[in-house]
Amino acid sequence: MSTSSEFVEIALGEITRAGADLGAAVLVSQASTANLRWALSGLTTNGLTSARTVTVIVGAPVAGGTGAGVLSRQGLDADGVRALVADTVALARDAEPAEDAAPFVTGAELPGFADPGAETGASTLAGVAEALGEVFGRSRAQERESFGFALHEVVTTWLGTTGGLRYRHEQPRGTIELTGKAGARSRSAYMAGATRDFSDVDVLAMDDEIATRLRWQERPITLKPGRYTTVLPPTSVADLMIYFLWSADARTAHEGRSVFSRTGGGTRVGEKITSSPVSLLSDPFHAGLGCADRVLTTSSSPMASVFDNGLASPSATWLDSGTISNLPTTRHTAGLTGLPLAPAADNLVLTGADGTGSTMDLLAGVDHGLLLSSMWYIREVDPQTLLLTGLTRDGVYVVENGEVVGATSNFRYNESPVDLLSRIDAYGATEVCLSREWGEWFTRTAMPALRIQDFNMSTVAEGA
Repeated sequence: MSTSSEFVEIALGEITRAGADLGAAVLVSQASTANLRWALSGLTTNGLTSARTVTVIVGAPVAGGTGAGVLSRQGLDADGVRALVADTVALARDAEPAEDAAPFVTGAELPGFADPGAETGASTLAGVAEALGEVFGRSRAQERESFGFALHEVVTTWLGTTGGLRYRHEQPRGTIELTGKAGARSRSAYMAGATRDFSDVDVLAMDDEIATRLRWQERPITLKPGRYTTVLPPTSVADLMIYFLWSADARTAHEGRSVFSRTGGGTRVGEKITSSPVSLLSDPFHAGLGCADRVLTTSSSPMASVFDNGLASPSATWLDSGTISNLPTTRHTAGLTGLPLAPAADNLVLTGADGTGSTMDLLAGVDHGLLLSSMWYIREVDPQTLLLTGLTRDGVYVVENGEVVGATSNFRYNESPVDLLSRIDAYGATEVCLSREWGEWFTRTAMPALRIQDFNMSTVAEGA
C-alpha cells in the first residue's frame, strides 16, 4: 500500500501526464480516531477508527478562463488515485470558468513531508476511562445519571501542488462532553471541554460542577421573558463568536449583504463597534490551539478558495480593541474588495485587555440576572444585523446579589453577536473552550466569560 505522501506524487504525476496546460493541488487526509461513549452511568461503546481521503483539485484552460474540477474519494489504492485524477481532469475541462481561479501556489518540499501519519489510540483516553468509574459511583450514590462522549482524533494532511509545494500538517483534537440528569430527568446539567491530548482534562472536576448545577436546579424560580443582565460562559461566547467570524467574509460585506457592510458602500473595517477593549483573532501558533499555518481546503466558499491551497495563513486580528480591523479574504475576494489578503486560520480567540477571573467571578456584579449553561439550535434571522435566535439548554440559573439562588425555565433568545459586544459589562480571563453548537466543526476556540447587559430572552421555551 502506498503511503499518503506517495499518493500525492502519484496524483501529481498523472496530472502532469494529462496535460502541460493543467495546474493542480492534491490533498491527502488521514484520520485516526479513538472514542468513548457512556449513558445511564455506564460505558456503552468505545472504538478506534481510521480513514484516508484523497482530494484532487485541477485547473484547466476553458473558453473564457480556467475551469475547476474538485473530487474527493476514500478507500483508494494507487490505481484508484489514478482514476480519481482522470475523472477530475475531465470535470475541469468541461467546467465553466471559475471566478476565483488563480495560479496554484508554488514552493518547495518542506521538512517532514514524507513522514507517516500520526495515530491516536486507546491509551489517550485511559485517564478518562479510569475517572469515569468514580463518576458512575458518585452518580448512583447521588441518584443522578451520567451521559457523555469523549473523542480524540489526529488528522494528518499532505498537500502537493504542481507549483512544487509539498506540505504536511498534523492536527490533534480532543473533545469531552458530560451531561448529568436527576429528578426523573426533570433536571439536566452540561459541561464540555476541548483539549489536544487529554492530559489537561479533569473529569472529576467536571463531574463536581455537574453535581453543583443539578443542586442549583432543585429550587425552581419562575421568570418572565425580558432583558436580563446575563453571564455567558466561554462555551456560549464561542457559539456566538464563531458565527461572527463565519459571517465576516469580505465579499459579502463589500456587496452590502452583511452586518459588516458600511451604509453607502464598502465595509465597516476601521469602525469601532464597542467601547469594551476586546479583540478577536485567529493565530495558527496560539498556545493550545495550534493549527495549519497554510490554507488547506477541499472546497471554495466566500471564506476560502481551492486555488489558495498552500497559501500562508498567518495570524490575523479581526477585532482590535473594539474596532473592526480586518475581514477574511481569499486572493480573489481581496482583489474584489481592495482589502488585504487575510486567510482565516482554523481557530478563534477572544481576549479582553487585562481580563481576569472565571465565569463564577462575573456573578459578583449581578444584582438580579441570569447565568447560562449553554446554547443550541442557533439560527440566523437577519444577516444585515446578524440577529440570531436560539434556545438555552441544560440550566438557566437565577442570580441575586451575586449568588446563584435557583434555576428558571429555558428561553428562546434573540441577539446579535455584533450588537452584544457593545453591551459587555465585564469579561473574565480567556480560556480554551468548546462551542456546543458548532463544536463538531470548529473545535479550537479560547474565550472569556462575558457579562452582558440587557440580554434579550424573548419567550419561554417550554420543554427545551
